[in-house]
Amino acid sequence: MVEDKVFAGCVKALKEGEELSREQWRVLLEGRTRERQDWLAREASAVRDRVYGKRVFIRGLIEFTNYCKNNCYYCGIRRGNSCVKRFRLTEEEIFSCCRMGYDLGFRTFVLQGGEDLYFTVDRLEKLVRGIKEEFPQCALTLSVGEMGREDYRRLREAGADRYLLRHETANRKHYARLHPPELSLGHRMECLMSLKELGFQTGAGFMVGSPGQTAENLIDDLLFLAEFQPEMVGIGPFIPHKDTPFGDKAEGDVRLTLYLLSLVRLLLPYVLLPATTALGTAANRGREAGICAGANVVMPNLSPKRARENYQLYDNKLFTGKEAAEGLEALKESLGALGYLVAVDRGDYCKSIESFKS
Repeated sequence: MVEDKVFAGCVKALKEGEELSREQWRVLLEGRTRERQDWLAREASAVRDRVYGKRVFIRGLIEFTNYCKNNCYYCGIRRGNSCVKRFRLTEEEIFSCCRMGYDLGFRTFVLQGGEDLYFTVDRLEKLVRGIKEEFPQCALTLSVGEMGREDYRRLREAGADRYLLRHETANRKHYARLHPPELSLGHRMECLMSLKELGFQTGAGFMVGSPGQTAENLIDDLLFLAEFQPEMVGIGPFIPHKDTPFGDKAEGDVRLTLYLLSLVRLLLPYVLLPATTALGTAANRGREAGICAGANVVMPNLSPKRARENYQLYDNKLFTGKEAAEGLEALKESLGALGYLVAVDRGDYCKSIESFKS
């Protein structure tokens, strides 16, 4: 057992913005106990409240295609899964989702899909321009995978504000364990660097408990986040999908996921940190637990029912109740019971406490 004094010293260094060594991160991961996890959650929540106040930002998630050219071993919409009922939303359906979301109070839309060859950069650029023209006061986030730098530039110039591209793991060997040979960690990192250099608010992130993951892999992830300084970080537990090569693997540890959320909040005080759908799927009131651990974003689903039902990255995905747009009032009530207000503004990334207050 790591001594309390050593553990507290590592937490103090993290909170003060010091660059932690691998050994210090190892102390924090190996020294986890229930009491220390609860304490870190309170510390992380206090940091989040100091920066963003008692506000949780909502993003209107629009899952617009489950076609994907990739064959990632963990993903339910991988091209090799012949059991998937594929769909693509039409342009009018996507705009209808945005209009419904806007009327409900959403001021950020997240277009998420597989790497669908139908949605060329020309089509995506047209879609982005149309959404930004109709909803100029709203932020638009894209999550459509790996593209070339020039494609990203065109989407940025069309008006896209943010881009989510989880790195999944910062360890090359572990990345190869999760992906087919045509995909590489090096290219993933090149994409992330291009996004940041082009001015996107950029989101990275990883799964907790994916097959083959070790504590050293998690340290690699935390060191990468410390260096890359993303504006958003998505962390959720690995949940297997029955029709993938990892269908028989165990789920990721929910409590470890919550602990890592707290560590990331202390590492990146201003980060936009979602309580993910995977967290809500893996545990009852999992998203509420994520808020209590330091998260400050939730993404209710604005997609039509057929899309929510068929965008199955993992088994038993939460897509009813509070996950649906119709459950927004229930979400407000649930978060209100924790003392948090659902914010209806764009919820932009804060570079400092002073910028938030101004």
